[in-house]
Amino acid sequence: MLSKLARNLITFSDTKSIISEQFRTIRANITFSMPDQELKTILVTSSTPGEGKSTNVANLGVVFAQEGKRVLIIDGDLRKPTLHHTFKTFNKVGLSNVIAKKATINEAIQETFIFGLHVLTSGPIPPNPAELLSSKSMDALILDVKRDFDIVIIDAPPLLSVSDAQILANKCDGTVLIVNTGVVEKEAVRKANVILSNSQSIIIGVVLNNYVTPKHQHYYNEYSFGE
Repeated sequence: MLSKLARNLITFSDTKSIISEQFRTIRANITFSMPDQELKTILVTSSTPGEGKSTNVANLGVVFAQEGKRVLIIDGDLRKPTLHHTFKTFNKVGLSNVIAKKATINEAIQETFIFGLHVLTSGPIPPNPAELLSSKSMDALILDVKRDFDIVIIDAPPLLSVSDAQILANKCDGTVLIVNTGVVEKEAVRKANVILSNSQSIIIGVVLNNYVTPKHQHYYNEYSFGE
């Protein structure tokens, strides 16, 4: 049985797998999705909980780092954070501390066991996530990390649950929507698309999670990227 780390970070534990190759394809599609505009901050979200967005965020961060990029993953889910578990990091100081000016960005960012990949965990769960994420301090933080990193990937809560992802989408250069194929209802995806459009977010594309074609039924997962 694969360890939890291997399941979550297959791009690290099994670089030759079909899933790892699909993540590299997604990386290439993201890179070439906006050839005439700078794309440094990418928001990743889903319409509903449990669609695999945090796992996608982690693996996208890994493949960008494997390309030689200096990468920062931000856990923007200040309600149910998970990335500190994935990367086995501490979560005593993180995003909420920096936005509240209780810590500096340099104090909060942590290196991971993957060369070139850094994480900014959520920090303590605050009573007012939406207010913190919409603050000028959050704007300043994004400007700071854009100067220091080649790619910044933000893991956001589901769009239909709270307003946090909509707030963050407006602040990022582009958004990737994760859709759990065969589980999430089409109407939920349509609503998520409307929310992103209303936030004036640039939707880079959609990742179909757990998508299996008849030709590849033996694969555990297949990822597809498209508009």
